[in-house]
Amino acid sequence: MAGHAARRCCLGWDFSTQQVKVVAVDEGLNVFYEDSVHFDRDLPEFGTQGGVHVHEDRLTITSPVLMWVQALDVILEKMKASGFDFSQVLALSGAGQQHGSIYWKTGANLALTSLSPDLPLYQQLQTCFSISDCPVWMDSSTTIQCRQLEAAVGGAQALSCLTGSRAYERFTGNQIAKIHQQNPQAYSHTERISLVSSFAASLFLGCYSPIDYSDGSGMNLLQIQDKVWSQPCLSACAPHLEEKLGPLVPPCSVVGAISSYYVQRYGFPPGCKVVAFTGDNPGFYFDVMEITPEIIGHHRFNPESHEVSAFPRDVEIRALIEGQFMAKRIHAEGLGYRVMPKTKILATGGASHNRDILQVLADVFGAPVYVIDTANSACVGSAYRAFHGLAGGTDVPFSEVVKLAPDPRLAATPSPGASQVYEALLPRYAKLEQRILSQTRGPVG
Repeated sequence: MAGHAARRCCLGWDFSTQQVKVVAVDEGLNVFYEDSVHFDRDLPEFGTQGGVHVHEDRLTITSPVLMWVQALDVILEKMKASGFDFSQVLALSGAGQQHGSIYWKTGANLALTSLSPDLPLYQQLQTCFSISDCPVWMDSSTTIQCRQLEAAVGGAQALSCLTGSRAYERFTGNQIAKIHQQNPQAYSHTERISLVSSFAASLFLGCYSPIDYSDGSGMNLLQIQDKVWSQPCLSACAPHLEEKLGPLVPPCSVVGAISSYYVQRYGFPPGCKVVAFTGDNPGFYFDVMEITPEIIGHHRFNPESHEVSAFPRDVEIRALIEGQFMAKRIHAEGLGYRVMPKTKILATGGASHNRDILQVLADVFGAPVYVIDTANSACVGSAYRAFHGLAGGTDVPFSEVVKLAPDPRLAATPSPGASQVYEALLPRYAKLEQRILSQTRGPVG
């Protein structure tokens, strides 16, 4: 791959639900390398579906932590085989699926700091985790722990004022509380708890990475006004939790230099910086319990607002996409956002290359939709973040760092007459959503 052999760059990583992805971005902010490892396809030995294990109760959803480790081994070996010149990497950063948690066993840090370049990570970290299958953002099995946490701090509103959110089942503090209650031995043998983001950064550092403020805010544990761990929340979830979580850092912090393992095995420069990793913030089609709105199931309605069991195939496909976008617009407007004449929508991710989906998005929101050339937007943002960390982080505006980035291009504009159709449909959709909520949780206040 001579085309990218001598370009100084930053790497952006994404440890998402279904795959690990990487992009290389040069100093002109051009993407010149992309690769991925898909868990179900490339690592079938872990037996995941959609990158996860769905347990019998349909509420407990986990992922094998060693699958993420092996995926990193595989993708780095693919890069090496392609001729990628690791010596040109100035820094790296990344994103991880939010809320997921990893439990490092006592003694794991010693293993991280003494990695042998002769062996893959997977072989050396086999015994480093006290929980082998870790809870991820899709898990909704912690309702009891949520209510306990809210009660401990004076109610849902008090918790929201303190941490930015009422207690949600997927949030990490409640997942930690469940593990402490149901598997106290594993909890007591845990010396560090990482989020997926700080876990990934730890693999590159060769030691435990701190959690950044941004991802930490999705745990029901961070006192968001002061950017410190909330002592009442920590105490309500589990003992000795602060020491197991470690410190917090600003999002653009350089948390250290890359481990000598990567220098010796792949040829990274010793001065390559690791910038703190962060979270990757992710109709009535909700295959697993959603939190905004708190609904699960497939709910179809005919023009008379009567629920029906099925749609014709062509209607089903349209309803799936259309319903998701209407739900997003209703939620956004509930938070105070309004579609204005100059509103623009930036679509990212894999589906952003599907013109039909983008057209529905433009129609539902009544606004033009723009895209960037790569679907791996979390990776690109992570690479930009690495450049920001190199440039001085909080002392330099992010806008200054990315001023050379390619402009998004126009991909779809609203169809004539679509705005009037959806303005009429949205209130009806909102009422149907409230009906479903009242049926599943009782009257909605």
